[in-house]
Amino acid sequence: MKPIKRFGVFLFMLAIIVFSSCNAKKNAVVAHRGAWKKNNLPENSIAALRHAIELKLPGSEFDVRRTADDSLVINHDPHYNKLPIEETNYADLIKFKLSNGEKLPTLSEYVTEGKRNNKHTLLVCEIKPSEINKERGKMTALKVVETVKKLKAEKITCYISFDYEILKQIRQVDNKTSLQYLDGNKSPKEVKLDNISGIDYHYSVFKKHPEWIKEAKENNITLNAWTVNEVEVMDWIIENNFDYITTNEPELLNQKIKDKK
Repeated sequence: MKPIKRFGVFLFMLAIIVFSSCNAKKNAVVAHRGAWKKNNLPENSIAALRHAIELKLPGSEFDVRRTADDSLVINHDPHYNKLPIEETNYADLIKFKLSNGEKLPTLSEYVTEGKRNNKHTLLVCEIKPSEINKERGKMTALKVVETVKKLKAEKITCYISFDYEILKQIRQVDNKTSLQYLDGNKSPKEVKLDNISGIDYHYSVFKKHPEWIKEAKENNITLNAWTVNEVEVMDWIIENNFDYITTNEPELLNQKIKDKK
């Protein structure tokens, strides 16, 4: 093997080791829609993603929707500047800038930035259900996975969704990627039957079903909680040793975790 090829293999293996370590770390902080709040950045902006990476956070979450002309864009709400994303072409959406002057990012642009100088931060990709029909949502999921693979970012990306069928669709085409369910209505044993990797529920679900914490750990199901912003909730989640904690306050949560070590 030539030296250059050896070095390339080394870098590839190093990336796997780094992000495997992220996955294994307990109470790993995930910035909800990027690290936006402290610096008053737009949610889901590339600037918010970049700040999460600069903070060396274990994860940064973002939301994906599909436009009328099949562009994949990063936005939480079904509307952007009062335009319904699924019924609007991308060229019409980008006529309106984000508050920091960025244009509405595509998935390709966002993931490309997420790969740049990133040795720590997992890209937690939430695929939003379609408001048109279920099949469109599943097709969006396939397009998202295809884009991530084309960018060779699958090792640093995991997928979450409120739509269970979207996760099952992804599992059909990728039996290795990490999948986490958001809706809070299935036990760890139930998601394990469908080869779903984890549960990412609102923290109130775990308070209602504390037995699911133990059940998840016993069944090797990843535990994630959202959106953990209050100090008392942070303390409770940390004490229960979750895999991930999703928050709008990553700097505060990071400090809380350090203080408890």
